[in-house]
Amino acid sequence: MENNLENIPEHVAIIPDGNRRWARERGLEPWEGHEEGAKNIEKLIDVAIEKGVKCFSFWGSSMDNLTKRPMGEKVALLDIYKRYFKKVLEGKKIYENETKVNIIGHWEEQFPETLKKIIRELIEKTKHFEKKMLNFMLAYSGTDDMRFAIERIAGKYSSDVKITPEIIKTNLMTAALPPVDFMIRTGGEPHNSDGFLMWDSANSQLFFSPEMFPDFNEEKFRQALDEYAKRQRRFGG
Repeated sequence: MENNLENIPEHVAIIPDGNRRWARERGLEPWEGHEEGAKNIEKLIDVAIEKGVKCFSFWGSSMDNLTKRPMGEKVALLDIYKRYFKKVLEGKKIYENETKVNIIGHWEEQFPETLKKIIRELIEKTKHFEKKMLNFMLAYSGTDDMRFAIERIAGKYSSDVKITPEIIKTNLMTAALPPVDFMIRTGGEPHNSDGFLMWDSANSQLFFSPEMFPDFNEEKFRQALDEYAKRQRRFGG
């Protein structure tokens, strides 16, 4: 398929909602929905590469997902992360496409050492790549990100320093990420959650899909990107 690079968003962010509901509708365990969601992420990454998206972000879990969900679901979710990131680490795709992988959030406080070791190795092995960027928000909260940025700024700068947008951005967990051009939420609920990427999505185009995330397949993603290409962006208007 020939790439259409006209009006392709540089940074696409996805809130992959609906894994648990997808599983419940089929009489499955919640983690079976997360498993299907992980498989779907791989397919969507292929589409992003095909279409020329340079920066691709997924919200893998909030703090609540890891602290308030039943223990069985949390254990299963961590096992999915372990297997998925090990597959990414040992595969060829990120290296062939020179993709830098970022894991953003409080994952180091929440994950077991075996999983952290895999993630750290993945980050280390891809840190010099510059062609593309793949970001996973794990144990992440946008509201916490803003709060911690404010705390860091308060501790680093004197009271007479003018706080600029550049200073705020520099102190966010997402400091290395470009602004989000296109934010997609699946699951049929048209809203943001927990301030996901709130600073970086200030001027984003939004897309709400009725499909649960496991059903938001390659064709649905291409259709969303095609719709973005037809839109006219108005910054600040």
